[in-house]
Amino acid sequence: MSFVKCCFEGGEGQDFLDSFVQKCTDPGCCCGCCSALRPRYKRLVDNIFPASPQDGLVKSNMEKLTFYSLSSPEKLDRIGEYLFQKASRDIYRRRHGFVIIAMEAMDQLLVACHSQTLNLFVESFLKMVQKLLESTDPQLQILATQSFVRFANIEEDTPSYHRRYDFFVSKFSAMCHSNHGEPGPRDRIRLAGIQGLQGVIRKTVSDDLVENIWEAQHMDKIVPSLLYNMQSAEKYETVSCAEGGGAGGEEGEEESPPRLAEACLRDLLARASFGHIRSVLRPVLTHFDRHDLWIPTDFAVHVFKIIMFSIQAQYSYSVVEALMQQLEAGRGGVRAARAAVLAAIVGIAAGDSVGPSVLEIINNILTNLRASVARGAEKETEEKLYQEALINALGEFADHLPDYQKIDIMMFIVNKVPGAAKPSRADAMLQHILLKSLLKVGATYKTTELSKAFPAAFLEALLRLSSATEPSTRVLLQRILHTLLDRRDNVPRLAVVTLDYDAAGLSVEKCSRQDLIFISKHGYAIFSALYEGLQLESNSTENIACIYTTIALLCVELAADDTLCDLMLLILAIQQSSISNPVLSVSQQCQLQAVSISLAALLPHVAKLPRLADYIHKVVEARREECGHLLPPLQHEYRLSDPTLLPAKVPYLMMDQMAISECLKASGVECGRLQGAAPYCGGGPLQHRHSWIETGAAAGRDSLADIAAGTEPDSAASSPTLARQAPAECAGVSLEALRRAAEGGSGAERRDAAQRRRALNLAFRTAPFHHLMQVTQPKYEIQEKLEEIFRSVSEEPLLAPSLKSGPPLPDLCLY
Repeated sequence: MSFVKCCFEGGEGQDFLDSFVQKCTDPGCCCGCCSALRPRYKRLVDNIFPASPQDGLVKSNMEKLTFYSLSSPEKLDRIGEYLFQKASRDIYRRRHGFVIIAMEAMDQLLVACHSQTLNLFVESFLKMVQKLLESTDPQLQILATQSFVRFANIEEDTPSYHRRYDFFVSKFSAMCHSNHGEPGPRDRIRLAGIQGLQGVIRKTVSDDLVENIWEAQHMDKIVPSLLYNMQSAEKYETVSCAEGGGAGGEEGEEESPPRLAEACLRDLLARASFGHIRSVLRPVLTHFDRHDLWIPTDFAVHVFKIIMFSIQAQYSYSVVEALMQQLEAGRGGVRAARAAVLAAIVGIAAGDSVGPSVLEIINNILTNLRASVARGAEKETEEKLYQEALINALGEFADHLPDYQKIDIMMFIVNKVPGAAKPSRADAMLQHILLKSLLKVGATYKTTELSKAFPAAFLEALLRLSSATEPSTRVLLQRILHTLLDRRDNVPRLAVVTLDYDAAGLSVEKCSRQDLIFISKHGYAIFSALYEGLQLESNSTENIACIYTTIALLCVELAADDTLCDLMLLILAIQQSSISNPVLSVSQQCQLQAVSISLAALLPHVAKLPRLADYIHKVVEARREECGHLLPPLQHEYRLSDPTLLPAKVPYLMMDQMAISECLKASGVECGRLQGAAPYCGGGPLQHRHSWIETGAAAGRDSLADIAAGTEPDSAASSPTLARQAPAECAGVSLEALRRAAEGGSGAERRDAAQRRRALNLAFRTAPFHHLMQVTQPKYEIQEKLEEIFRSVSEEPLLAPSLKSGPPLPDLCLY
C-alpha cells in the first residue's frame, strides 16, 4: 500500500485541469506544485475539513481561516462562495457530515465578521441556507433554520436593499404545516419553521427600507402558519404581555409549536404600526372564515385577546372596528360567535377609547342590533343569541368607561329608541332590544347623585317610555330605574311587595341636599309617570311589582320631611285609583291596594314615624280580619266570590287622608301639602281649562249664595237660547247677607278654598309645562262656539214665547 499519492492519477476520467485545480484537496498530496498554485483562501478552507466527517471541524485550521478572513475582508465573498460550492457537491453526493461541517464554518465566520464587511459574506451564506432548506432531509432543514436564526439576531448597520426573503417566508411557512408521519420529527420541523418566520420578522420589520414584510403576499403565509400551530394546543390560556411576559410558558417547560407560534404572533403584533394592524387582521379573519374556527369561540377569543394585548394600546380601536365590519357576514351562528368574541375583547379597547371613537363603537353596535331586528324571525334562536352577544359587548365596553361617558352612552341609546304611540312589531322589538342594551350599560354605572344620573333630557326620554305598549318593555324601563336609583343594594330586598320591612334589612341613609333639589324639580314628572304606569289595563303582576320597587326605592333614597307629603300623596292616589279607575280588572284593583298599603308601611319605617306606623298597622289588621286579599303578597289572579269584598265596597278599610295628616302633625312634620287634592288622580284641579280661575270663582259664588235666598244667580241674559224667568219676588238684599259676602263665607268654606289654592299652587310649581298645556286645553274652539251662538241668535226670537203672548211688561223688566 502506498502512503504517497499524486493528484494527477485520474482514476475517474477527469481531465488534467479538473484534477489539478479542483481535485487537489488532500493535504497528503505529493505534488507541492499543486498546493502552491491554488489560492491561499482555498487551501485554508480545504484544511478545515477532516479526513472523516465524524472527526468534526478542525478547530486549529478554522482559527487560521477566521484570522485570514479578518485580515483580508475582501476575500470573504470568495471564501463564502467556495464553501457554498463544496457544500453543494457534498449535498449532491449525500455526504451530509461534510455539509454540516461547512455550515458550522459558515456560522463561525458570520459571527466573526465585522458589521461593515457582513454584506460581502451574507449572499453566499444565504445561498448556503437556501440550498440546505431545499433538501428533503429534515436534519439539514433544521440545521439551515438554526443558522438563519443566528443571522437574524445580528444587527446590520447598513442593510442590503436588494436582499429578498420571499423564498425563506414560503419555505418556513411550509415547514410550519409539516405533516411528517412521526410526531417527534413533525414537531421539530414545525418548531424550526416558526423560528425561521420569527427570524424573518425580526430581520425585516425593524427597517422600512428593507423588503416590506407587511405586504399581503407575505402576511397571507406568515399569519395562517402561526394560527395553524396555535389551534393545535390542548387548552388556551391568554395572559397580557405585562402578566405573562410572552407565551413561553413556565420556566423549564419544553417548547412546543403552539407556544412558540403564540410568541411569534405577539412579536409580530408588537412591531406593527397603526397602518400595519389591518395587514395582520385581514388574514386572521380570512383564516377563521375558511376553516370554520369561529365556533366554538374559545380559540377565536384566545387569538383576539392576544392581538389586543400585543398591539399598542392606542390601536385597539382598529381591531374592534375590523371585527365589527365582519359581524354581518355569514350565517346566524357565525354572527353570534363573532359578536361573542367582540364582547370578550371590547372591554380591553374601552380604556383607551376617547371622544368620537366611543360613540362610533356604540353606534356600530346599535346599527347591528337594528339590522338584526329588521331581519325578523329568519332563525329566531340564532338571532337572539346574536342580539344577546351584542348587548353583552355593549355592556362590557361601557363597564370600562368613566361614569360621565356612561351617561352619554345611555342618552345616546335612549334617543335611538322609537317612541311611537302604537309602534309596529319591528319597532316594539327594537324598543325592547335597545332598552336591554340601556339596562346593560346602566348596570355598570355607580350613582352618586340623582341629578348626575338623570340629566333632564335623559329623564324625560325615560319617562316618555313608561307608557310603552308592550308590558315587557315597561318592565325593562322600571329595571333601568332600579339600577340607577339604587345606591345601597336595596333592590333585592324590595323586589317583592311586603309589609315586614324589619326583616328586610334595608340600608337607609339621610337624603342629601342635592337629591332634595333634584326631586323638587322633577318629582311631579316622576310620580306622575309612575302613577300613570299603574293605570294601564295591560299591566301584568310583574309590571305592578316593578313599579312598586321603583316607588319603594324613592322612599328609601329620598326619606326626608320635605318629601314625605309628596310620597304619601302618590300612595293615596294609587289607593284611590284602584276604586275609581274603571279599566282595571279585579286582580289589578286588589294588587294596587296591596301596593299602596305596603308603601304606606314603608314610609314610617324609613322616616322613623311611630304614630304613622301605628295607624298603618291598625289598617293592616283590619284588612287582615275582613279582606286579606287587599294585603301582600301579590297574586296573579284574585277570585272573589263575594262582590262586597271589592275595594270600592269597603271604604272603611281604606287609609284616610285626614288621619294620616294628623299622625304626621303629631310627629312634627309639616303636612300642609297633604291636605290638598292629589294632582295625579282624576277630578283634581288639573282636569280642564282655566281651573285656577274657576277655583277662585267657585269660592266667590259660594259666599254670595246667600245674597238672595231662594233665588238663583241670573245668567239667562247672557244666553240668548234660554228664556229668562221672572224672579218670584223682588226682595232686597239684607245687610246680614252683605256682611257674609264681605267676610268671604264661613270658616269651612274658607278652609276649602285655602286647600284648593294650595293644591293648585303645588301643581303649578311642580308640574311640567307640557303637562299643564295638555290638561288646560279647551274642550272646544272659541271660533266654533261663537259661530254656534250667532247661529242661535239668528234662528231664535229675542223674546221668549211666554212673554210674547202675555201682558205687556215694562222695558226695564224685559232688558
